[in-house]
Amino acid sequence: MPVYQYQGYRSDGGAATGIIDAENVKVARLKLRKEGVYPTDVVEQGQASSRSRDKAHSSPERSIGRSASLTANDLALMTRQFATLLVAGLPLIEALGVLVDQAEKKSIKALLADLREQIRGGKALSAVLETYEKDFSPIYVHMVRAGEASGALDQILFRLAEFLEKQLALKNKVTNAMLYPIIMLVIGSVILFFLITFVVPKITLVFAQQKQALPWPTVALMSVSQFFADYWMGLVGLILGGLYATRRFVRTGAGRMMADRLILKLPLLGDVARMVSISRLTSTLSTMLASGVQLLDAMDVSKRVMNNRVLEETVETARQNIREGETIADPLKRSGEFPALVTHMIAVGEKSGEMEEMLRRVSQIYDGEVERVIGRLTSLMEPIMILAMGAVVLFIVVAILLPIFEMGQMVH
Repeated sequence: MPVYQYQGYRSDGGAATGIIDAENVKVARLKLRKEGVYPTDVVEQGQASSRSRDKAHSSPERSIGRSASLTANDLALMTRQFATLLVAGLPLIEALGVLVDQAEKKSIKALLADLREQIRGGKALSAVLETYEKDFSPIYVHMVRAGEASGALDQILFRLAEFLEKQLALKNKVTNAMLYPIIMLVIGSVILFFLITFVVPKITLVFAQQKQALPWPTVALMSVSQFFADYWMGLVGLILGGLYATRRFVRTGAGRMMADRLILKLPLLGDVARMVSISRLTSTLSTMLASGVQLLDAMDVSKRVMNNRVLEETVETARQNIREGETIADPLKRSGEFPALVTHMIAVGEKSGEMEEMLRRVSQIYDGEVERVIGRLTSLMEPIMILAMGAVVLFIVVAILLPIFEMGQMVH
């Protein structure tokens, strides 16, 4: 009877390897199932060594910094499903196996399969997640590590899922609110550019041939139109070059700091950017503290979600001061970058011992404020843009009609 070498895992998640005799592979798998072993690889013993050698030659060395191209929505959904399976009592490896089976994207399926195999090999989940640094943020890894240490990984994953869903909702809210005005601005600008550059010169050519004095709106329109018609390629190149140079500059440390400081000083937009950053910070910090992550580590990780270098440096300065014995609220208050409501509620949380709850409330308050301000900003931008484009179109129409009326009067 053939002898088979198998690899698999037990119902408690532990690895299982060994040999078993059976008539064929199918019977071997059935026998292992009856013994409480879930096989992942069953190979006839004579073929096992050659197969492992082939696998060693064909598979590249794993490296840090891989990516499975997980979207924010994919990550939130996967985390919630993972937490649900663990709460239901499935062992870690078996839960990952279920996720592998139901994953639709090949990249996600490969990621989950790799997680399962490495954990089966003895690695901790948090250590494996660190190798996918483009898909799993430091916040994610720290919270999973805290969950492993506390033995409450399922609850931590539920918190992570809620946190990721909240961040995704906030991002979508801001993006959707700004999408319509941006589309209007782009389409309106393209239409006006086409009119002034290609349509108006053909109409005003008739006026130029009359060699008569023209009204000043017509003269101004003809000058602007001629300039765009002659230099439109240079203008487009200048705009694209300026955007490229600005992007390169903003990627530098000094450029990013200057841009973030400028954003915070913009009317309305600066308020929105500050509130979004504060909401992200307080929500992340609350979630990490509630998950058992130490305060200094939580602040070091949480500051990175703010997406504003000025505020990040403020939090880092506060972190250093806390290390030296200060409270959280005092250095944030001295910086002048955080509103009084935030620092006051943090101070109350420190005194009452309910820091996580106070941070969560601050996050909720600023989520509501972001929605209110964005709604007001959108309602203001739409009529302003319509009036601005209407004024430009009206100027063009008046500049074209005025000489026509004057020529009509001369005929009569």
